[in-house]
Amino acid sequence: MLKEAIYHRAGNNYAYAYNETTLHIRLRTKKGDVDSVTFIHGDPYDWTKDGWQTSRSLMTRTGTDEYFDYYFIAISPPFRRLRYGFELKSGTETLVYTEKGFYKEAPFDDTAYYFCFPFLNGIDVFRAPSWVKDTVWYQIFPERFANGDTSNDPEGSLPWASEEPKFNNFFGGDFQGVIDHIDHLVKLGVTGIYFTPIFKAKSNHKYDTIDYLEIDPQFGDKETFKQLVKVCHENGIKVMLDAVFNHSGYYFEPFQDVLKNQENSTYKNWFHLREFPIQTEPRPNYDTFAFEKSMPKLNTENPEVREYLLKVARYWVEEFDIDGWRLDVANEVDHSFWREFRTAVKSVKPDAYILGEIWHDSMNWLHGDQFDAVMNYPFTNAALDFVAKETIDARVFAEKMTAVLHMYPENVNEAAFNLLGSHDTKRVLTFCDENKNKMKLLFLLMLTFKGTPCIYYGDEIGMTGGNDPGCRKCMEWDEKKQDLDLFEHIQSLLSLRQNHKVLANDGELKFINADEQTLVYERSTDEESVWILLNAGQRTADLSIEIPEGYSNILGTSFSGSLPGYSFSIYRKK
Repeated sequence: MLKEAIYHRAGNNYAYAYNETTLHIRLRTKKGDVDSVTFIHGDPYDWTKDGWQTSRSLMTRTGTDEYFDYYFIAISPPFRRLRYGFELKSGTETLVYTEKGFYKEAPFDDTAYYFCFPFLNGIDVFRAPSWVKDTVWYQIFPERFANGDTSNDPEGSLPWASEEPKFNNFFGGDFQGVIDHIDHLVKLGVTGIYFTPIFKAKSNHKYDTIDYLEIDPQFGDKETFKQLVKVCHENGIKVMLDAVFNHSGYYFEPFQDVLKNQENSTYKNWFHLREFPIQTEPRPNYDTFAFEKSMPKLNTENPEVREYLLKVARYWVEEFDIDGWRLDVANEVDHSFWREFRTAVKSVKPDAYILGEIWHDSMNWLHGDQFDAVMNYPFTNAALDFVAKETIDARVFAEKMTAVLHMYPENVNEAAFNLLGSHDTKRVLTFCDENKNKMKLLFLLMLTFKGTPCIYYGDEIGMTGGNDPGCRKCMEWDEKKQDLDLFEHIQSLLSLRQNHKVLANDGELKFINADEQTLVYERSTDEESVWILLNAGQRTADLSIEIPEGYSNILGTSFSGSLPGYSFSIYRKK
C-alpha cells in the first residue's frame, strides 16, 4: 500500500459531527490500493484490567476519483468521545494507521497513538436551515424579468426587448413585474427566488451600491417590495437578496466624501486607500473589486463599517422578512466580519440562509460559524464539460463529482447551491450550441443531485445568450416564442424531486456505471431507490448493466439495454 496516499485528519471534511449524536469519519487511500478498511474505536477513558476497550467496524468505500478511494463510517459514540484508528488490508499486507503514523499491529497500551474527537458538542454541529434541502431556486435579474410599472422606468428606458442587452441599457424591469408573473414560477414548481441586487445603484446590474438601505427607484418602493415578499410567501416561495459587502459603488456617499475631502474625509478609513490624492487612472490607487474603479473595496475591519453593514444585514430581515442573503465576492471579506454577520442575521431569523459566492475550495467558510453554503461551481463546470462541451467523458465526470462530494461534510453538501448558469456566464442553451436535448440532460443532472438547485430566469423556456451582457436578455413572455416542451421537462423533474425526496437530499448518491458518454447513478434510502441513466453522446449506446428486478420507469425512455443519443431513463423501486 502506498502510505503517502493514505490520509485522514480529525476535523474538517474527514471527521465531523453530522448531528447531535452521530460522527462521520472518512479515510482516503490510493485508488485501487486497498481491499478493506476496519475502523478501530473506543472511548478514551474506557479501561478495564484487560486494557483499553475498543470495537472494530468495517468501513464502506463511498467513491473513487482520479487518484483516490474514499472510505466512510457513521458512528454514535455512547459518551460522545472517541479515539480511533484504521486497519487497512491489501492482499496479505496489513497496516494500522493512527495519528502517530503506521504500525504493523494496533498499539493498545496508550490511547495517545490514536486520532481524537474530544467531545461531540451540539453547538459545533453544522446546521444549515432545514427548508433549504427541499428548495429549488429561481434566479431573477430584476431589470430584465418583467416591467409591471412603467411609471418608475429609468430615464431613457427602451421598449421591452427592443434591442439586445448592453452594459448600459435599461428596459424597466421591476418588482411589480415579478408579482404579475408569480403564477409562472408556481406553475414551474420553484420554491425560492434569488434576486440579484435591488439596492440603489447607478448601473443596470446594481452591484455598485449607492445606498444599502434604499431600494433602487426603478424597481419600485419599499411597500411594493413588502408586497412582493408577501406574495412569494403566500405561494410557498422563499426570498433571498444579493448583498455586496466586499465593495460599494463609486457614488456611495462615504466614498464621494473621500473624493471631495481626500485625507480630511471622516470616511477615509472606510476604504483601503493607499495614497492621496485619490486617482482612478490608469489604475485606481485604492483597493477595488478586481481593478474596477467604480467599485472601491470596503474596509470591514473598521468598526464603523462593520456596524453599518451589520445594520443592513438585520434591517432587510427584520423589516421585510426576507429568508436569506447571497454574499457577493465573499472570499475577499475577512472571516471575522462573516462570523459577526452570521450572528446578526441568525439573531433575527434563526433559519435564514446565508450563501457565499466562492468559486474555489470553501472549507474555511463552512465550519458552521460563517456560511450555510457556497455556490457549487465545481458541479457547474464539470456538468457543462461533460454534457454541453463534451470535453470530458462520463468516467471523468463521475470522478470529479466524487471529489466534490468528499470535499465537504455531508450536511454541507445537502445545502450546496447548485447552478448551471447565471448572470455571470453564458446561458445553458448557448453552452449546448442550442442542442435542447443536451440541455435537458444538464437539468436532469442538477435536479437529481445533492444540494439545492437554481434555475436562471428564462432558461426554462429556452432563452439563449453569450457572456455578460448577452446572458441578461429581457425575459420572453410571448408563449409562441417560449420552448414549452423544455418548460414541461424541467417542470416534470421538479415534480419528481418534490414527490420523491430521495432525489433531493434524503438519498445517498452512488455512481454505478460511467463509460464514454453514458452515466448511471443511484439515489437511495433504506426505503426507496431511484436509478438515473443518461447518454450524453450523439449515438445510441449499449450499456452493460441490467435494471434490478422490481424497478419501474417513471420518466424518460424505457431502457432495454441501450439508450438513444441524448436521452435518459429514470427507474424507481419502493
